[in-house]
Amino acid sequence: MAAILEVCVDSVESAVHAEKGGATRLELCADLIIGGTSPDEDLFLMVRERVNIPIRVLLRPRFGDFLYSADEFELLRRQVKRFAGLGADGVVIGVLQPDGMLDEQRMAELIALAGGCGITLHRAFDVCRDPFATLAAAKELGVDTILTSGQKACCADGGELLRRLVAQSGGSPQILVGAGVNAEVIRALQPVTGADAFHLSAKRVENSRMSYRREGVPMGLPGISEFEIWRCDEAVVRAARQALDELCGP
Repeated sequence: MAAILEVCVDSVESAVHAEKGGATRLELCADLIIGGTSPDEDLFLMVRERVNIPIRVLLRPRFGDFLYSADEFELLRRQVKRFAGLGADGVVIGVLQPDGMLDEQRMAELIALAGGCGITLHRAFDVCRDPFATLAAAKELGVDTILTSGQKACCADGGELLRRLVAQSGGSPQILVGAGVNAEVIRALQPVTGADAFHLSAKRVENSRMSYRREGVPMGLPGISEFEIWRCDEAVVRAARQALDELCGP
């Protein structure tokens, strides 16, 4: 596979900035601030109208673990089928069993519903019990990409496992390194791991344009200001693109 620079975005503005910065592909989600949840269909359609690079859609019904109830799984089934029908280039999914192993039966159902779309196993991989058994299962299922930090909070600390995963996968599935990626991290990790695919949000915190502000009334997570907006920083993406091109070729 060719080298990939994937940027995770949750707005039209961020998608446009990511493409201008040199992203190879987008991962589209909602609620990036909590790790991403399934996006709105109209957001997907607006992004599709404004960018020309492939879009994979993260499908995650809620914040939290990856053990889903029957209703949550049915929602995932519907979303996979719907976004594949809307023209998504791929879906980003992951389902675990209570014992931490990949739920191969449910994954197979979702992959079948994707109808030939690209398939990324998301960072459910990073909280699975056995990364090598999960890699083998994902390969058997036809997953083409695994997004992982090397089972660490930050990929910079997961280099040894990432190296082993890249070697074990043989390029299929492609190991997509994420969590804390920037140009400096790419330059440090790529030679050590042999990875040719990196995933980042390149987020910049923008100040709200509100002049009137009633502070101390949170709408969601405590400690998060309602007057800060996350956007993709085009310059950060461009720097990461340059680093990847230097190491893997344009």
